[in-house]
Amino acid sequence: MIHWQVIIPLLLFLVVIFMIGIWANKKVRTSESFLQEYFLGGREMGGFILAMTMIATYGSASSFIGGPGVAYTKGLGWVLLAMAQLPAGYFVLMVLGKKFAIIARKFQTITLIDFLRIRYKSDVIVIVSAIAIIVFLFSSMMAQWVGGARLIESLTGLTYPVALFIFAASVLIYVVIGGFRAVALTDAVQGSIMVIGTIILLIGTIIAGGGIDAIMAALVAENPNYVSPFGAEGELTPLYVSTFWILIGVGVVGLPQIAVRAMSYKNAKSMHRAILIGTIAIGTIMFGMHLIGVLARPVMPGIEIGDKVMPLLTLEVLPPVVAGLVLAAPMAATMSTVNALLILVSSTVVKDIYLNYIKPGASDAQIKKASFIVTTVIGLAVVVFALRPPDLIVWLNLFAFGGLEAVFIWSVVLGLYWQKANRYGAIASMFTGMTMYIVIDVFAKNAFGMHSVTLPIIGSLLVFVIVSVITHHKVAHEPNWLDQ
Repeated sequence: MIHWQVIIPLLLFLVVIFMIGIWANKKVRTSESFLQEYFLGGREMGGFILAMTMIATYGSASSFIGGPGVAYTKGLGWVLLAMAQLPAGYFVLMVLGKKFAIIARKFQTITLIDFLRIRYKSDVIVIVSAIAIIVFLFSSMMAQWVGGARLIESLTGLTYPVALFIFAASVLIYVVIGGFRAVALTDAVQGSIMVIGTIILLIGTIIAGGGIDAIMAALVAENPNYVSPFGAEGELTPLYVSTFWILIGVGVVGLPQIAVRAMSYKNAKSMHRAILIGTIAIGTIMFGMHLIGVLARPVMPGIEIGDKVMPLLTLEVLPPVVAGLVLAAPMAATMSTVNALLILVSSTVVKDIYLNYIKPGASDAQIKKASFIVTTVIGLAVVVFALRPPDLIVWLNLFAFGGLEAVFIWSVVLGLYWQKANRYGAIASMFTGMTMYIVIDVFAKNAFGMHSVTLPIIGSLLVFVIVSVITHHKVAHEPNWLDQ
């Protein structure tokens, strides 16, 4: 069944987004530095836009579609777990903060790998970093593709493959046209829609369920564990939840797609404003959307595919036109995250591999052509893999989060603040983190009752410190750029 009254407001939203992309394309074409403009938006983001672009990048299809789906099956315990995301923007901007931005401007770094290359002076780190970003973000992009397709599928009644191609085509055209500035500006629109949409849907769900008391009574009658902090089957133990907080809270500092935002703001005032706005907005979205997933269970029982809970609930409890505006929120979240990830992977391939090792003297025209081709090819490759989606996309996204954090967190943080951090420690740490994470996630998932990311992050830290101390004499004669 095609819900035209819902689709029309959604289409109008997409028209606005494309208009912003076309406007941003003018800036790309007239900019003196294609790389600075296309991949960082000229480092001109103010506080509000910085907050919204971090939220829109971090609050992805996983938060708006996958997260409520998991909460639908696990209960209020998953809401508690998800709230570890509240200080994510605060951690990133405070830990990386001014120092990261100052260094990025001083050395004209455009990507996280740029920073690592200049800090450690190692081709091995550049190549390992590029491989990690491409592999893990491929998984994350696949989650976004699936989320967008599920949304269109629920709204139009089209088959999943057709919905997937429609979503992918829209995003690819938009990203190839506009670059980072288009992504950042539309994130300001999309982040605002996310917050408003979350509040409207939460209110609508509570009303449809007959009030909080009636909904809670229905949840207790079905399974008392739905209102406990331990999950429907008691699987959310205190140890698992506290280690999961490393993944979606503190560890976010190691995510390249978030860290690069800390390179692109205008000034310190913008950063401080972004911390305040971002924390409030992330709290509203994460609490609201995951709570909606739990409250949806009595309102719409028997939904088998978790990723369909949010779109089906919206169609059920809200008037059609309002539903169309609210469903712009997950569409916004999904599009903005895909945009950011595509830009990041494209910049990794073009800036960190093509310009460093294949064609160092490439002209602006050649860089533009390579950027557009790489973005398109990667986007289409993700579509092929997304043709066979999992039931819950949140696990794909979290797998990518864990892998990136295990690889990057210590090379970034210790590289910024520890004088003795060196290339040998960073290389050993990155290999240790990546290997441990993949092995544990595949063969011993949630070992010892902890989330799979915990041991790799601890192991990679120990390896980094030990190897750096042992090999410090090898690089002692080299000038330390932290003192420059």
